[in-house]
Amino acid sequence: MKKFFQEFKEFATRGNVVDLAVGVIIGAAFQKIVTSAVNDLVMPLIGLITGNSNFNDAFFILRLPEGVERAQVTSLATATELGVTTFNYGAFISAVIDFIIMAFVIFLMIKALNKASSLRKKPEEAPAAPTTKTCPYCLSEIPIGATKCPHCTSELSKE
Repeated sequence: MKKFFQEFKEFATRGNVVDLAVGVIIGAAFQKIVTSAVNDLVMPLIGLITGNSNFNDAFFILRLPEGVERAQVTSLATATELGVTTFNYGAFISAVIDFIIMAFVIFLMIKALNKASSLRKKPEEAPAAPTTKTCPYCLSEIPIGATKCPHCTSELSKE
């Protein structure tokens, strides 16, 4: 049992696990910031443009239960309380905008990380020009500028 806990301790303190935990915590905090920006800044502007005071609560009534009239349903909270079946398009559009902003920010972060890692890499050197060639007659390796093979004394054409 002691070995099990030792293995778990090694696993939990490994660099990748700690980095992942930090990333998840920061991501969750950042998600709250983005959600607040969407709900408190973007959606009120959309509500102003569309004439709806709170666009997050925008909905269509799909079905009214017996004994409930359309005039009684004044908000999404009231509709939920009365058991009205609703199509909550405002909350959905808010979630889509939230997702798009998060995806865009993650894209920018990954792009920056890729750029930073490519700056650290040394540029690959181009292969050096060959300095030798093979004699077509004796297959010996000779200098590239040779016109006569030093091994078999054959005359070589200029290639």
